[in-house]
Amino acid sequence: MRAVILGATKGIGRSVARTLAERGDTLFLLGRDEEDLERSARDLEQRGAPSPVKTARCDLEDVSSFASALEAAREALSEIDTVIVTAGLFATQEQLESDTELLRRVLTVNFAHTALFCEHARKLLLSRGGGCLCVVSSVAGERGRKPVVAYGASKAGLSAYLEGLDHKFHAQGLRVLCVKPGFVKTGMTQGLSPPPFAGEPDAVARDIVDAIDREKAVLYTPRAWGPVMYVIRKLPRFVMRRINF
Repeated sequence: MRAVILGATKGIGRSVARTLAERGDTLFLLGRDEEDLERSARDLEQRGAPSPVKTARCDLEDVSSFASALEAAREALSEIDTVIVTAGLFATQEQLESDTELLRRVLTVNFAHTALFCEHARKLLLSRGGGCLCVVSSVAGERGRKPVVAYGASKAGLSAYLEGLDHKFHAQGLRVLCVKPGFVKTGMTQGLSPPPFAGEPDAVARDIVDAIDREKAVLYTPRAWGPVMYVIRKLPRFVMRRINF
């Protein structure tokens, strides 16, 4: 695999990058903090990624950084067959209700700007005949729910966009994988009480890499979240109003 990863310095993205490095895949890292990128690149080289692992600045809050970052990746790798997006923003519902600017940032980054980045990645992959676009969304986008009204809405939009991409461009060679994690124990969720079926980043990363290899379109991880969300999607609205899930 010759993969570009946006978000490889933290959480799920870091674990995915390490999993790929340990099997010898060629990687290019994108992120907003150049020092974090350099540290991660050297770490991945030590874990088995072909050296040097190169990097470029790409910030989901800065749309102007998208095209140049992917062009730098194309020049470094020559051929790119996979683009993985794990970056995003998270805040609790209480924080988002009390901070309009934070709400704007979460909605913009998680949906509009991620979709815009994916448009650049889609064109890059299709220019070489296809490839895999793997993007981390969330089970929070499956249905409107009290604890994640705003965050869930941002991920619902992203999941719908990714499904549409899969329908439209699959025949042209674009394989789209929408990853829908449940609660994962990362820095993003630090301080929150883990629910049942909470996942660990390394296990989630293994699921993601396996789903890429198997050319899946949708992944629920940890896997228990698949049947859980199936039930939630079927619940009547009056039940959803009464429960705090």
